[in-house]
Parts: sequence; structure tokens; C-alpha cells
Amino acid sequence: MVQAIDEAALNWGVKVLRYEIGRLTPPKEILHAMQAQITAEREKRALIAASEGRRQEQINIATGEREAFIARSEGEKQAVINKAQGEAASITAVADATAGAIERVAAAIRQPGGEQAVQLKVAEKAVEAYGKVAADATTTLIVPGNMSEVSALIASAMTLVRQGKG
Repeated sequence: MVQAIDEAALNWGVKVLRYEIGRLTPPKEILHAMQAQITAEREKRALIAASEGRRQEQINIATGEREAFIARSEGEKQAVINKAQGEAASITAVADATAGAIERVAAAIRQPGGEQAVQLKVAEKAVEAYGKVAADATTTLIVPGNMSEVSALIASAMTLVRQGKG
């Protein structure tokens, strides 16, 4: 534009270097269109910002839920592991105690009078078992006529105990 004005003013001996527009008053329709365009651009940016905010919110919620699920899962896993380890320790302790008790009983049987103590204990258990069977009113109990059968029962139990030592 400066060049076109400079060429037109050359015949008058004027050199145009720049020009300035003092006031520009576009028609109302153009002003209205410009305002509408600016408003539309602002609304577009606002919608995009709101959409990005909702998107980020959904991502944050999903991430939080995932992390909470993982934490619950890890907690449940650790609880199962702790329970299993506790049960294993309990089983081991019971087994160790039972083994110790069996070793002490075996050592006591090998002591003088140990076999007689076993015979007494077997006889006590036999009498106790007969007593329980006799206490049941619906059971018919046949008691041996001679007690040598009871002593034969005790003798066979002692044979088993001796074989277990060998």
C-alpha cells in the first residue's frame, strides 16, 4: 500500500515512507460478524478445556480405582500367605511335640517296669472301652466268661509293642 501511494505522489515530489490509518469504522454487520467469531472461538476453547478436564478426571478416577484394586489384592495375597505360614508353623510345632512325646514314651518303656506300665495302660483302655459300650443302652454286650481272654488281648498288644521296638 505504501508503494502504491508513493508512486502516485511521485509526480508531486512527495516521498511516502509510511502511512497511518487514523480511524477505521467497519459496518455494523462486519463488527457483529467479528464479535460472533471471537465469541465462537472463546466458546470453542472453553468446551475443549472442559472436555480435557473431564477426560483427565476420568483418567484419574480409573487410575485411582486400579491402584486401589491392586492394593486390596496385594493385601489379600499377603493375608493368605501369613495365614498359610501360621498354619504351617502350627503343624510343625504339633508334629515336633508329638515326636518328642513319642520319643519320651519309647524311652520310658525301655526303663525297668516300662512294659508292665504299658500292660496296665492297655488293660485300663480295654476296661474303659467295655464301659463305654456297656453304657449304650441299644448295644448288646457280650462279656468274656473268663478273664484269660482279656489277658490274651493284652498279651497280643504287648507283642505288637515289642515288634515295634525291633
